[in-house]
Amino acid sequence: MGILVGLGLASLAQAADVGNVTNAMLDSTAKNPASVLSFGMGTQGQRYSPLTQINDKTVAKLVPAWSFSFGGEKQRGQESQPLIHNGKMFVTASYSRIFAVDLKTGAKLWKYEHRLPDGIMPCCDVVNRGAALYGNLVIFGTLDAYLVALDQNTGKIVWKEKVDDYAAGYSMTAAPLIAEGLLLTGVSGGEFGIVGRVEARNPMTGDLVWSRPTVEGHMGHRYDKDGKAIDNGVSGTANKTWPGDLWKTGGASTWMGGTYDPQTKLAYFGTGNPAPWNSHLRPGDNLYSSSTVALDVKTGQIKWAYQNTPNDAWDFDGANEFVTFDMDGKRYGGKADRNGFFYVIDANTGKLQNAFPFVKKITWASSIDLKTGRPNFIAAGRPGDPTKGEEGKKGTTVFAAPAFLGAKNQMPMAYSPQTKLFYVPANEWGMDIWNEPISYKKGGAFLGAGFTIKPLFDDYIGAMRAVDPKTGKIVWEIKNNAPLWGGVMSTAGNLVFYGTPEGFLKAVDAKTGKELWKFQTGSGVVAPPVTWQDGDTQYVAVVSGWGGAVPLWGGEVAKKVNFLEQGGSVWVFKLASK
Repeated sequence: MGILVGLGLASLAQAADVGNVTNAMLDSTAKNPASVLSFGMGTQGQRYSPLTQINDKTVAKLVPAWSFSFGGEKQRGQESQPLIHNGKMFVTASYSRIFAVDLKTGAKLWKYEHRLPDGIMPCCDVVNRGAALYGNLVIFGTLDAYLVALDQNTGKIVWKEKVDDYAAGYSMTAAPLIAEGLLLTGVSGGEFGIVGRVEARNPMTGDLVWSRPTVEGHMGHRYDKDGKAIDNGVSGTANKTWPGDLWKTGGASTWMGGTYDPQTKLAYFGTGNPAPWNSHLRPGDNLYSSSTVALDVKTGQIKWAYQNTPNDAWDFDGANEFVTFDMDGKRYGGKADRNGFFYVIDANTGKLQNAFPFVKKITWASSIDLKTGRPNFIAAGRPGDPTKGEEGKKGTTVFAAPAFLGAKNQMPMAYSPQTKLFYVPANEWGMDIWNEPISYKKGGAFLGAGFTIKPLFDDYIGAMRAVDPKTGKIVWEIKNNAPLWGGVMSTAGNLVFYGTPEGFLKAVDAKTGKELWKFQTGSGVVAPPVTWQDGDTQYVAVVSGWGGAVPLWGGEVAKKVNFLEQGGSVWVFKLASK
């Protein structure tokens, strides 16, 4: 049960404090230029702003307004998206830290630094991608799998809840999602044989409302007022797509969090790879791994699910964001999957509308069948069975593209209703991959595979691409030497903002891709920018600090970018005064 300190249980509708964040505010935050109340700049994740003061004609005058350093001896990757509310910026940092910063001056108002145990096991750096706002609270997850809710004004702990056991491989890196008055969170740890799930909590107390596993065969639960678990139906059908016992440690972590569409009343969570990576151990589709799962927010029931990579053998997490948008009078969702295909799916029913490559080399499937929704596998693209290799030690090695870090990874894309284009930070790389024997051990790496990542081209790895979801065409692209690992934002000012590992925040023409402005932040940008308006002034902010999965797992690519320096700061920009 949550620890409630100094707060009544009165509904927020009755709260008198002007600063309280309400459901109505969250549903309209994408249209409110004065604030950024959720990850994705709106719960549907479009990362689009209607602001136009900074536009394709004025952006050349963009200059720093202030910068704030996270400090500390340890830096590592900074993947956080700031939140903007009530004169404050709330921004998380590496090692489970969060800061409140004065919007006008950049002065620190308070800091909370979570005390982490020595034995944490994050797969892909000590990152945190952001927080959620509700009532007078700011809520974020920690690397040792806790949720912490703090008073927005003081930084004092209001409640703290343990989500799961870090010693079993669980962690939390995603920004929580508020939908219909509930706090929705996922879990990280797919490389350690954990079981993925989505949980709903009372955001004011931390008390569980329901839990929905994302591996077939596990029981979902709802919780009564005393915290007692009540069975709420098994996810899928036990052993239907997971023969044997591997479903018990099946992965499918929900490590990137979710989106929510007020029009469909559904929350959408992407799920990660099945465990272990060695697909020969787990014949079948292995639901609901490498999928998009649509959930009824009130009940925790799965309304539909679409599997991007059945029987995944390449670590092609389907955890990427599902971004809802209007097209031809219907509500769809766009998803740039790690496997190299871009999917357009009916947001109400889960029916596939379109699927096409957004990278140049894909070796695991030739296409996606639009009638069945299933990939047309290339048999020779799957790494071999270790039991048929020499002395049963190693399966046949294949060269696979994309590499397991994906055609797109954690870096969120943007959609512009103005241009009707998605802006996707893509990467062109491949890998040598082979399977090995493996058995589950609690808290141990559960891969059963080896790999080496390699660039595909000499002149670039990253590519910012404008993608038309209707035609499947790449309208324009901007090549980048290093992998792109930061998110994107589009604005009604005909601009697209994104950062590069080389340290630049860039603004380009949304229709043509022409570069209009750039600024060197001093370290690699692996985070998504945001914008808001205070009074008569529009601001843009981005977190800077190189790290994430690339320097840890990138093989030959990591060596290519090992000159990049770590950092930890947030930069804020505005137009220069006349």
